[in-house]
Amino acid sequence: MANLAQSLASIKIPDLNGKAVLITGASTGIGAALARAFAAQGMKVGIHYNASREPAEKLAEEIRATGTVVHLVQGDVSKEGETERVVGETAKTFGHLDGLINNAGGMLGRKPTAEYTDEHYAKVMDLNARSVLAATRAAHPWLKKQGGFIINTTSIAARNGGGNGAILYAASKGFVSTITRGHAKEFVGDRIRVNAVAPGVIATPFHERYTNDEQMEMQRKTIPMGFVGTSEDCVGAYLFLASPTLSGYITGQIIEVNGGQLMP
Repeated sequence: MANLAQSLASIKIPDLNGKAVLITGASTGIGAALARAFAAQGMKVGIHYNASREPAEKLAEEIRATGTVVHLVQGDVSKEGETERVVGETAKTFGHLDGLINNAGGMLGRKPTAEYTDEHYAKVMDLNARSVLAATRAAHPWLKKQGGFIINTTSIAARNGGGNGAILYAASKGFVSTITRGHAKEFVGDRIRVNAVAPGVIATPFHERYTNDEQMEMQRKTIPMGFVGTSEDCVGAYLFLASPTLSGYITGQIIEVNGGQLMP
């Protein structure tokens, strides 16, 4: 992982230098790896977190030490008004916003359908679905000033229906995949490209929380490449989609990053 992170940091994509990006859910896992990678490109990085204050502060300190401009912002994006505040505060701090990565999300527990409540449904959808719409709506006026990119983090679950007890999570990610395509068409005239990355089974705090060792081993055996991916394994897809030079003619697409576990 360390070697891959170093290799990613050594890659230079000139058209990202000096631009500003907000990454929601950036304190750990894929979000943190993205923050490091975009900072290495010379971008101003907005690091959003909710409850994970300590790792977010350590990450911000680490990145600032490289000379990168960082804005650290807390907010519960599942609550009405919070997402808009997070986006607005970040954009005003930087003076501009060139990219938005909607990465915040979670399962909020594995439950069979018989145990679903309206409250649980609302919490999952507010966190994983409504927050993406809210952040995109808030970022749109900033992004259309000069054109830019939106990258949504969806999931392999959006296509395969999710694992045991994860149906609502899968459905919420299906929403993310669909709204990615819809916004790509709606915003094309504003020179905003909208794409998504769909990670498969990735070794992050998400799976540490919701997937035991036996389940992870079962998942690993279904991956043709033979190993569970890391957050760094996902980063290249985001860098590619952020760069207008590398992906300027790509919008409304979902890149699957899953070691061959799903080949749509």
